[in-house]
Amino acid sequence: MEQTSLNHQAKTYPAGYPRRSDQLKRLQAGQLFDLLVIGGGATGSGIALDAATRGLNVALVEQNDFAEGTSSRSTKLVHGGVRYLEAAVRRCDRDQYQLVREGLEERALLLKNAPHLANPIQLVTPLYGWLEVPYIFAGLKLYDLLSGKQRLGHSRLLSRTTALQRFPMLKEAGLKAGVLYHDGQFHDARMALALALTAARYGATIANHVAVTGLSKHKGKIDGATVADRLSGEQWSVQARGVINATGPFTDQIRRFDDPAVSAMIAPSTGIHIVLDGRFTPCDTGLMIPETDDGRILFVLPWEGHALVGTTDDPAEINEHPQATEQEIAYLLRHVSRYFNLQIDRQEIKAVWSGIRPLVRRQTGKETSQLTRDHQIEVSNSGLLTITGGKWTTYRLMAEETVNHALTCFGLAAPHPHCRTRNLPVLGGVDYCSAGAKILADRYRLADDIAAYLHRSYGDQAEQVAELSTAHRHARLMENHPMLVAETVYAVRYEMAERVMDVLARRTPLALLDQAAAREAAPKVVELMAGELGWDRQRREQERHNAELRLGEGL
Repeated sequence: MEQTSLNHQAKTYPAGYPRRSDQLKRLQAGQLFDLLVIGGGATGSGIALDAATRGLNVALVEQNDFAEGTSSRSTKLVHGGVRYLEAAVRRCDRDQYQLVREGLEERALLLKNAPHLANPIQLVTPLYGWLEVPYIFAGLKLYDLLSGKQRLGHSRLLSRTTALQRFPMLKEAGLKAGVLYHDGQFHDARMALALALTAARYGATIANHVAVTGLSKHKGKIDGATVADRLSGEQWSVQARGVINATGPFTDQIRRFDDPAVSAMIAPSTGIHIVLDGRFTPCDTGLMIPETDDGRILFVLPWEGHALVGTTDDPAEINEHPQATEQEIAYLLRHVSRYFNLQIDRQEIKAVWSGIRPLVRRQTGKETSQLTRDHQIEVSNSGLLTITGGKWTTYRLMAEETVNHALTCFGLAAPHPHCRTRNLPVLGGVDYCSAGAKILADRYRLADDIAAYLHRSYGDQAEQVAELSTAHRHARLMENHPMLVAETVYAVRYEMAERVMDVLARRTPLALLDQAAAREAAPKVVELMAGELGWDRQRREQERHNAELRLGEGL
């Protein structure tokens, strides 16, 4: 009954969207929040949504844009973890096994709660040794079995001929067979944004581009933080009964605000992705390369009409904008070339980006590729609650466990003490209709690719974007891409976009798909945002320079 009531509330959202200026006023009003969440990625935004739907007074601050870090730089898969399952079987590792079970359950919930942003995907694993065939097939059938009623399809063996029909560019020499299996795929940046905006609609105060510069204490216990607006430079204090550190790669930086001598909690790992032309993923089918020379798994996935290739897994230094090295790029190209009858040239790469995984430093002496993707919750002596590790797919479960801890350790009395997000659609998914793309195309006379793109990006909010776009005659931001000029205006008015890269890399995926096109579009986005936000000449030049820097070095 409680969940039904909550879903009804979701369908009667107030018409207004959170404006950053209003959110900052709420942060500066001197009120005492129940929780202050630091970090606006998958975990932090998920925590804010969980806490807000339980009736807690929550504030969330993110030093950059929502999901600007690791949470927008994933492989875009919603999965239980094939590699973790293999590790569980090989090593009889119960933790890895449980990680897969949890991942598969959460995969089903994410697909249900964000139907516009997440979808099932088929993947093929090419096999070049007869001994691999029963081993890989059995493993993927076990993956199906663990999914239970939530499985997305049945894994099956493909003959050599069928595998080549699906991937005509696969190298034929030595190919024995293939295995087709099913997993999920999603738009990570927009998912994190949807979580934050949904949290705001349930009463959370959210602010991007606001950094925590220190933690405040009273009688040895943390009672808030000092923060700074990175756009204006203004600083102030925020008071809260409990502070949650959900900053991913910056976990230890926040922990050292509490205790400068604290030992490191994470072992950062870098993962890069490259984007190639869509011809590498025909039939909207992905390719899973089960084991590289150094024991990693690589994916070649269809994503937004292109082919996404990744990822690497190497120790990393913490950086707000990590850059892919030529060595890492060459590694991916080399392994893709081994499986395709094509010589892939460096110039064929349309985009490249790098992200940092906050892996839990519990297994000393192991390489980052061997560390578990499980999460860990820690509460310091002074009351800083830290959540780190995990993976995108299990964000909701991580948030649930974190808020449960917060209720206990901070002595909070929530109007609704139990988690309410298992069956809660995020913004865009409440009244989602699978035929929405056709409706958009017919009603607004949109090109099919534009209608489909808006439908899968905005869900039941897509009509608002299309309506706004009529004033711009549905002009594309760039030729050969479905993104619209009007999306920049929409992003500023309704999605708290404050910088050019907020639009190019997260409200839309243009920079992640085609960096040359994004560089060409940047001046147009600057002028559109300037008109909405009243930027002066200095701010316009600053944004142009920042976009050139990010698109030339690291997103």
